[in-house]
Amino acid sequence: MPTKRTKIPEKNPIVKQTRKKSSVKKKTRKVWPLALKLVLAGITLVLLSPFYYGYVLKTGTSTWQWIKDIGQDSNYPNYYDFDIRIPKKYSIHGIDVSYAQGKIDWQKVKSMKEGDVSITFAFIKATEGLLTVDPYFKRNWREAPKAGIVCGAYHYFRPKKSGKQQARFFLQTVNVENGDLPVVVDVETLDGKDPATMRKELHDFIVHIEAKTHVKPIIYSGLSFYQDYLQGYFDDHILWIAHYYKKELKTRNTNNWQFWQHSDIAKVNGINHAVDFNAFKGDLAAFQKLIIKSDDLNR
Repeated sequence: MPTKRTKIPEKNPIVKQTRKKSSVKKKTRKVWPLALKLVLAGITLVLLSPFYYGYVLKTGTSTWQWIKDIGQDSNYPNYYDFDIRIPKKYSIHGIDVSYAQGKIDWQKVKSMKEGDVSITFAFIKATEGLLTVDPYFKRNWREAPKAGIVCGAYHYFRPKKSGKQQARFFLQTVNVENGDLPVVVDVETLDGKDPATMRKELHDFIVHIEAKTHVKPIIYSGLSFYQDYLQGYFDDHILWIAHYYKKELKTRNTNNWQFWQHSDIAKVNGINHAVDFNAFKGDLAAFQKLIIKSDDLNR
């Protein structure tokens, strides 16, 4: 027994050496540069940001590129209340809505403003095909103008249905009046039809609407769909082009666009869901020229 006890003190230096080595490691961890910690914290915040998931992942932009771009491009700044970037050179902005946005408080929509951006106009879905009326159309069509927003109604076009019958259905639902924006026909699918058939039915829709309202409809489409199937056929009509998350709309031989849907993830007061955001190409005088007058309807 005494001999075993005499060996115990001999192990103590080894224990002390182990503890000393452990304390050295702890000291090493404490000397990380503060700047590195801040960078890691910043990256963590970016990865957790809703804007990151709404913009970076959706557009395919690299995280590093997004970090570098933030706040650096004065022509494409962040508007944090709207939670999107908005091209800077446009002065007139608007939204488009359907049942997907639910019940909207239009007074809150109209009163929202951040910097030089507020909402002037809204395109409201009315009908689709031959049978579907948007369940929120009547309410939106009534309440938005009360709040001081200039409105236009749109029809989601189905190429597999008669264009003329779709136009009649639309006009049974929408009473186009003085102070409205022109009717919009939303064309973004072939519906299994060939391009020539789609264009024929679209032409019939347009002709009937123009005959009844005396105003040419606006054509809405995605940039690629328009360039693939519509360009060169309806060039005398005003275009409303969808092309997302860019600081400018670059089109190939397409100069007749007036409205640009540049985002589909905006946050707007009074709306509980993400909403499309649009810019008008011209100034206030040009915008007012588009608004339907009594003389137009009575020609």
